[in-house]
Amino acid sequence: MKLENNLEKDKIGTLVLRLALPSMLAQFVSVLYSIVDRMYIGNIAEVGELALAGAGVCGPIVTLISSFASLIGFGGSPLLSIRMGEKREDAARQILANCFMMMCVAGIILTAAALLLKDQLLWWFGASEATFPYADAYLSVYVSGSLFALLSTGMNQFIITQGFAKVGMLSVVLGAVLNLVLDPLFMFTFGMGTAGAAFATVLSQMASSAFVLWFLFSKRVPIPITFGGYSWKICKRVLALGLSPFLIIAFDSILIISMNMALQHYGGAAQGDTMVACATIVQSFMLMITMPLGGITGGTQTILGYNYGAGQIRRVRRAEMQILKVCLVFTSVMFVAAQTVSGLFVNIFTRREELKELAVWAIRIYTLGVIPLALQYTFVDGFTGMGIAKVAVSLSFFRKGLFFLFVFFLPMLFGVRAAFFTEPLTDVIAACVTTAVFIKVSAPIYRKRLSVIKSRQHDYNDSKQMPEVGRD
Repeated sequence: MKLENNLEKDKIGTLVLRLALPSMLAQFVSVLYSIVDRMYIGNIAEVGELALAGAGVCGPIVTLISSFASLIGFGGSPLLSIRMGEKREDAARQILANCFMMMCVAGIILTAAALLLKDQLLWWFGASEATFPYADAYLSVYVSGSLFALLSTGMNQFIITQGFAKVGMLSVVLGAVLNLVLDPLFMFTFGMGTAGAAFATVLSQMASSAFVLWFLFSKRVPIPITFGGYSWKICKRVLALGLSPFLIIAFDSILIISMNMALQHYGGAAQGDTMVACATIVQSFMLMITMPLGGITGGTQTILGYNYGAGQIRRVRRAEMQILKVCLVFTSVMFVAAQTVSGLFVNIFTRREELKELAVWAIRIYTLGVIPLALQYTFVDGFTGMGIAKVAVSLSFFRKGLFFLFVFFLPMLFGVRAAFFTEPLTDVIAACVTTAVFIKVSAPIYRKRLSVIKSRQHDYNDSKQMPEVGRD
């Protein structure tokens, strides 16, 4: 068995790039799932704008369902990395077995719940009489494939965690390319409209999840999926650690829903649907920033978790700084793109000039704070990768709370367009607070870990079972 990356010995700079870039590209490609759907939906003859607004209402619900993949995938994968770093392969297998079981159970429960509640959810989350039929047609099909959405996204994290970043990227590319091909076939050739976009997405996720499971059940991975050893204690630990990335994604969905509701309320009958359609385009652009950014920090968590588990604190520190550099470069590039070429992006969604002008303006405002997001993602996901859930969750809650306050008070005080200033204000303030917390608490956390590792060394008879603490 040959590993793509040696988490213990490879040079940190090279290792970060080899894990970050494929994960970033995989998430960038995965954005195509929603962007391609919305692109085709927005160009449906005569009803494109209403259909796009309907898809925008569905978007946060779809993301909310998918966030459970992060709850388990990003909760279990750092634990897997830490156990691998500790050379405890049996414990690592037990973690993976529990995570696979939890993912299957969550997929079944979420499918049933979403089918029962979808009508109420659509009305609550910003659908209007005009957009409800399009939103209902899309969501009814999509939620039927919730299990495949969870497996393709959540279990893929365990491939990346074991050092196979390129394979993880391939699984995402497979689904995205298939979706790109199937969308026009179902929507226009078969005349299924928005429901056709959902069918294409579900079939693509089925293919991606089949590939992921095939690889994780094979002998190509150090830790394959096994059955048995189920433990409520392990499940609780996974859920506690996965709470931060879950909240980041789930609350992002809730906050987008809140924005749609605020835009409908303050926009009124005259502007409400147009403002929601505009927000759908803006949020699609933001996905091109936040998902690849999360790919960078999520894909490199395994470096932090493995070396933190092994007591290699100098490698952890170097990795954190290298990850931050990559994130800053990426967010800087996307900031420039948002301010200069956002019009090209908007053109793929709509033909109406008034909506185009509004969306370009909104993207430029919404992305003013994306560069500080590099700090937020690096440090919060870094804490999660090392199993430090309480700090990560607290910082996540703080950022979401800021957004929730701004999204209602800004349009109340300054008009409906002010809602688009919510994101940059939140990003700048949250990044400052997160950085200050990281500077204050990271050193004590590292010292505590070294103390724990040193005490464990005395329990090993064979020194080869335990790497020397602090060795670089």
